[in-house]
Amino acid sequence: MSETTTPTTHSPFLQHHYAEMEQQVDAGKIGMWLFLVTEILLFGGLFVGFAIMSGRHHDAFRLAHEHLSRPLGALNTVILLVSSFTMVMAVHSARHSRQRALVRYLAATLALAGAFLVVKYFEYSHKFHDGLLPGKFYSAGGPEPAGQAMFFSFYFMMTGLHGLHILGGMIVLTWLLVRSRRGHFSSAYYAPVDLGGLYWHLVDMIWIYLFPLLYLIG
Repeated sequence: MSETTTPTTHSPFLQHHYAEMEQQVDAGKIGMWLFLVTEILLFGGLFVGFAIMSGRHHDAFRLAHEHLSRPLGALNTVILLVSSFTMVMAVHSARHSRQRALVRYLAATLALAGAFLVVKYFEYSHKFHDGLLPGKFYSAGGPEPAGQAMFFSFYFMMTGLHGLHILGGMIVLTWLLVRSRRGHFSSAYYAPVDLGGLYWHLVDMIWIYLFPLLYLIG
């Protein structure tokens, strides 16, 4: 008496080195969280360095941060907070197989990321025009120029590095958007959207700390 076996169907998105999709998704999440921890350590070192130098050059840092535009910094904060919401909605849409909504929310998140960089461009242009530059390039003068140059060294290092992460996020969002338009994501498979959302929320969270540190605390 012969036995009939039903062939096992595999997801087209299942990589060959994983036994099942659940294992692949869990491995992806662990990898992303490990990556995010390294990012936190990277920015954490800069935060510690800023705190040490601020203690040594308190008056200079207080004067320097007055040159920053609080309205533009606040605008960028609002932009990133809204982008976090649209990213959450993108993941929600993917989880419920809402293809059109997924495309719309990813496009909105991408547009908001671009708006953030445009605002930052205007901020940077003003600093370059006034000579508020890092280190030996500082030429604005004023009390304790060495201390203010130190402040702007941290300012450009921290906001510039954050801007590079925004740019990297835009590349990821573009890739997700292209795949979403091709119908690659649904309730059966949306891990890349979920992982991209984790990265984007970290980028937003870092700015939530940068904004008060650089723009508000004197």
